[in-house]
Amino acid sequence: MCRITPGTAPGSGGIHSFTSAFLFSIEVQVTIGFGGRMVTEECPAAILVLIVQNIVGLVINAIMLGCIFMKTSQAHRRAETLIFSKHAVIALRDGKLCFMLRVGDLRKSMIISATIRMQVVKKTSSLEGEVVPLNQIDIQMENPVGGNSIFLVSPLIIYHVIDKNSPLYDISPTNLHHHEDLEIIVILEGVVETTGITTQARTSYLADEILWGQRFVPIVAEEDGQYSVDYSKFGNTVKVPTPSCTARQLEEDKSIMDTVPFSPRSTIRKRSIKLKPKFTISDEPS
Repeated sequence: MCRITPGTAPGSGGIHSFTSAFLFSIEVQVTIGFGGRMVTEECPAAILVLIVQNIVGLVINAIMLGCIFMKTSQAHRRAETLIFSKHAVIALRDGKLCFMLRVGDLRKSMIISATIRMQVVKKTSSLEGEVVPLNQIDIQMENPVGGNSIFLVSPLIIYHVIDKNSPLYDISPTNLHHHEDLEIIVILEGVVETTGITTQARTSYLADEILWGQRFVPIVAEEDGQYSVDYSKFGNTVKVPTPSCTARQLEEDKSIMDTVPFSPRSTIRKRSIKLKPKFTISDEPS
């Protein structure tokens, strides 16, 4: 073993005290140059300590860099501010049964290139008798922007028209119970504006979480040229006249629509002032 004694220690040039050994350790750790201190082949123990110190230093640097990166990205925390309605609804829209849900963003910084897609997971069987317990079927969505891209400047109602190509074509109110093998998964993806990191938020709706004959209440109000969003009513719904039949039956028998008591259309009062709308959040959910 090599010992550091007053004077010059064997196998280590320029190291003659605890202070010089400490400076040598720092120079090795951060690779800033040795100056007049060095390790020679005369002391194998010093060489082993030098190798161990380099490995430990690399591990510490990697851990610190990972912790800093995780704290700065916070992609999971950004996903927590993307909210979905607790329930989905099925009601008439433009004379067709539609599956609808509401999505919103609680932060003022927007999600860039946001896209949303839905899948129906249910038990199916093929013509040959093969049973697929968790068959995933993509369903086409409609939104005010068009396509799967959305612009979350305010809460949006995303809806899916239940037509003959929809896996919900034969769904009726009697199928919406907890024994029904049905789940609709919603995935929202986008890029965080501040960090440029991709984030993802997901939710799902079981059969008993889908309300038939309900519609989301309006939560965006305009006053004095400004728009305000009341998030306390984000998931509130109201009953609307809806036929209690499947979309297939509604398409085959058009007379069913004559039995639905629709309320008269409300008139929209036009505003004469033209101001640039601004979005503010009046109340956020706890």
